[in-house]
Amino acid sequence: MKIKYKHQRFQAEAAKCVTDVFQGQLKSDGLSNFLVDQGKNRGFYEVEGFGNAPLVLSRESLGENVRSIQMAQGLKPIEHLEGEDLTFTIEMETGTGKTYTYIKTMYELNRRYGWSKFIIVVPSIAIREGVYKSFESMAEHFAGEYGKRIQHFIYNSKQLSKIDGFAQDNGIHVMIINTQAFNASMNEEKNKEGRGGDAAARIIFSRRDEFGSRRPIDILAKTNPIMIIDEPQSVLGSDKGNATRKGIQLFNPLFKLLYSATHRKDDVYNMVFRLDAIDAYNKKLVKKVEVKGVHQVGSTATNGYVYLDEIIITKGNPQARIGFDMKTSSGTKQVIRLVDERFNLKEQSGGLQEYDDNYIVERIDGLTGTVHFLNGLTLHEGDMSGAINEDVVRRQQIRETIKTHLERERQLFPKHIKVLSLFFIDHVDNYRLYDKESVQKGKFAEMFEEEYHKVIQELMPTFTDGAYTRFLSDPKNACDRVHDGYFSIDKKGVSVESKSKEGENEERGFNLIMKDKERLLSQDCPVRFIFSHSALKEGWDNPNVFQICTLKDTANEIKKRQEVGRGMRLCVNDKGE
Repeated sequence: MKIKYKHQRFQAEAAKCVTDVFQGQLKSDGLSNFLVDQGKNRGFYEVEGFGNAPLVLSRESLGENVRSIQMAQGLKPIEHLEGEDLTFTIEMETGTGKTYTYIKTMYELNRRYGWSKFIIVVPSIAIREGVYKSFESMAEHFAGEYGKRIQHFIYNSKQLSKIDGFAQDNGIHVMIINTQAFNASMNEEKNKEGRGGDAAARIIFSRRDEFGSRRPIDILAKTNPIMIIDEPQSVLGSDKGNATRKGIQLFNPLFKLLYSATHRKDDVYNMVFRLDAIDAYNKKLVKKVEVKGVHQVGSTATNGYVYLDEIIITKGNPQARIGFDMKTSSGTKQVIRLVDERFNLKEQSGGLQEYDDNYIVERIDGLTGTVHFLNGLTLHEGDMSGAINEDVVRRQQIRETIKTHLERERQLFPKHIKVLSLFFIDHVDNYRLYDKESVQKGKFAEMFEEEYHKVIQELMPTFTDGAYTRFLSDPKNACDRVHDGYFSIDKKGVSVESKSKEGENEERGFNLIMKDKERLLSQDCPVRFIFSHSALKEGWDNPNVFQICTLKDTANEIKKRQEVGRGMRLCVNDKGE
């Protein structure tokens, strides 16, 4: 399956706003020729290299162009060009095709001015892999529009020969690099000598025998690349003098383009295009966000556990689906039952003492979505009361996600749209446990399978679409096959915690995720529920994620926006449309 792309006016407008900044720049071949020293052990010869032709416009002319663009866009116009170097800002809400837009912008800059050398700087391996995947999947689309292809590669310190190809070919070339490759803590003098910092970062700044005793940074800098900073709030950081900012300047950029939905205010220079969250929603470019919560009512742990799942409105009196504890031959377990008024939890639980205090349903109010008990307890949908621990809350979150998933899936199944749900968890072992001989299910995996089985049993009688019920009943869609985990992976193939510093474990995990990105869109793949640690918080965008459930606590607004952003893209059907 291949995702199909279509032309969107706002993306073309964003590209035009960037290219109009340089209105008046002479159109030539756009290239500046230079000689590339092939270094030692290569015959001491030089070959022709191609870099971006220099800007001929003055800062005053560029400032006038930016002002005109801003006034046409309804942005606050600048008085003069901002910043010491040439930096221009583009704000695009998550899910609106930021990567698509800056790839299109590269083509437009090449078409109008001939510039052909670009470097994309990203803050993480996840985003790097996502950007690379976008170049792969969009290649035919853009080749059909512009009649040429962009040559692209990921910077790898073990494959320095690709840098020669970048510099010596006159076609459009893009190098994708994450900041870890050059932002190790080192001062400029150490950079020149290739000392300090970690090994990967040292290589780009040091003379390498395998690279003819040349420094990779010197070859790249001669091309005067246009630098595209993806998620600059993460790439650049808040420290104006940090190693990343200094490292970017060593590439000798012709100018920089900053793309993000959440720019840091101090780094907004010369805004030329903005598409914020409200505009994106009003233009129907992203999904609408709805929030469902599970809430604890009261703080008395000695009272019986009660949970109001939902109110069912029928032609007769409204009913409620209530969760409570029940005594069984093997011990106490939580159950959910569809109940009417006068339902007595003490009797139905098998006589559990915690329900002694008049836990009898007095009234089910369909208008307010509440259930009232004779003891004065009132619950709204999603409320729980009594003896509650974190596992109880997490179980109900999982249940609500499954229910919402099935409701959405039932609606979209006739349209051949696969529905995915994404769970964020705090620890890998909550989903998957490893010992020397086998892999065991963690508590969240067990909760999921138990609740999936229950919800299917409850909702199946309400489904009227025969094709969908057959789909749910198919053995390949059994509860133990519809979920999977996507985590960082060690050399033995074991899922591990993602660390703050990305390395080989994270890269292996991201490679797996990216390879499965389009496969997950097919109904032939049974996986519909995805569990992840932090691996999918950014850079991984599957358009058919409809539900996101966080089985962990976080108060960081930016992280929450990143998580929610994984489901903002508009969905595709089984033809990739």
